[in-house]
Amino acid sequence: MGLSTWRCADLRLVRASRLGIIGAMTCSLRLILASLALAASTGAAHAHASEGGLVLLLPTDLYVGAGAGAVALTVLLLTVLPDRVTLGLFRPLAGPRLPRLPGRVVVSCLSFLVLVALVGIGAVGPTDPQKNLLPLSVWTLFWVGLVTLQGLFGNLWAWVNPWTGPVAVTREITGARAALRLSPRLGHAVAIATWLGFAAFLLVDPAPADPRRLAAVVWGYWVFTFAATLAFGPRWLRRAEAFTVFLGIYARVAILGRRGGRLRAGVPGWRIFAARAPLPGLSVLMVMMLATGSFDGLNETFWWFSVLGLNPLEFPGRSAVVLPNLAGLLVANAGLVAAFALTVWAGLRLARSEMGPGDGFRLFAPTLLPIALGYHVAHYLTSFMVDGQYALLAATDPLGRGDDLLGLGKVYVTTGFFNTLGSMRVIWLSMAGAVVLGHVIAVLLAHAVAVRALGPGRRAALSQAPLAIFMIFYTLFGLWLLASPRGL
Repeated sequence: MGLSTWRCADLRLVRASRLGIIGAMTCSLRLILASLALAASTGAAHAHASEGGLVLLLPTDLYVGAGAGAVALTVLLLTVLPDRVTLGLFRPLAGPRLPRLPGRVVVSCLSFLVLVALVGIGAVGPTDPQKNLLPLSVWTLFWVGLVTLQGLFGNLWAWVNPWTGPVAVTREITGARAALRLSPRLGHAVAIATWLGFAAFLLVDPAPADPRRLAAVVWGYWVFTFAATLAFGPRWLRRAEAFTVFLGIYARVAILGRRGGRLRAGVPGWRIFAARAPLPGLSVLMVMMLATGSFDGLNETFWWFSVLGLNPLEFPGRSAVVLPNLAGLLVANAGLVAAFALTVWAGLRLARSEMGPGDGFRLFAPTLLPIALGYHVAHYLTSFMVDGQYALLAATDPLGRGDDLLGLGKVYVTTGFFNTLGSMRVIWLSMAGAVVLGHVIAVLLAHAVAVRALGPGRRAALSQAPLAIFMIFYTLFGLWLLASPRGL
């Protein structure tokens, strides 16, 4: 969700040079991504001006074809590569031994104080979302920046979440202990419900970036979670608090991680491969994360407006599409969960595996996470490039009084990188690379998981045939979303 509004003239992209997307992957993966860059960077593309942000009208035929070809080539490569090679991709390198670092309570308390300050700024600061630090912090620094860093470098949220410290301090002062027990039967149902509530606020609410409205929501949610954590104990954060669960899921994709007391580094997804299958509710939430991210892009497209019978160039406002967008969000989540479950079931039947469909769903759901992260990065890249500048300006003048607390001097927000051929080529190829890389890693990871669970050879390959088709079609869908003109 971009907060900025900008206008760009139509651009035409001509033949582009090769893009080096990955520098530390296997040779075969480099060739796949290089072929994508070469094929997809030829032809014409345009930047379409729209009120909601920059929309790239890419050469759909080459763009979609190259993306699907990259994933299909990965699938074909897995049929000739020895299984030990695929398994070896997800064995991390061991680094130095890491001590248990103290200070999480202190960092969490500082994070809470920052949150209080941001809520205060939201309540009394500028009413313009582009000048108020609260919406810029929530939707740009947190939702785009922190989620991306979490997915790349590990569980930063465990340090900066604003509840751990205040709860620990409160218990130390009052001597209070958890008085209620969170039933194991609930699983992650509360986190799923809260996640849907957050997604609805982000995608359906008429004014999620309104500073006053956002301040009330953020503070109300903090108070509710604080009280629930005091009542139920830390289990509430681990099982019921949506952002702790959500960000903990994304940390599984990270390149870096701690295992056996040592720092480990490997291909994104190695932590998924090393972990056990998640609990049922957690696996469902993993698929819902991909579905929600996809609908986040879909509900901005001209296609979605045509389904609703609206002219995107004369959009009446988000309040006019609350119910259709809510229905679309729910259908997208339920539909993808059902489609993925059917795909896994078909693969197990094809391989004549004795594994139950529920166990298969749990086993393969985490393999979708690289796709979700790749699309998250691609979808929000352009808005982050602009709104990040607004966040810096709001930080130096949080109350809109003309202050310069950071000593930046006279700074202007620029969108000039949308107006030159060279910078547009880099932006476009970066977005395409993030989507395709996520799918390629997901295919490799799913195959490695299948080999470990079902054994090497024909059975593992057969179990992946329906999932491979699913991945290829989802590549087409994800790249189409990036290429489609948008009306928001």
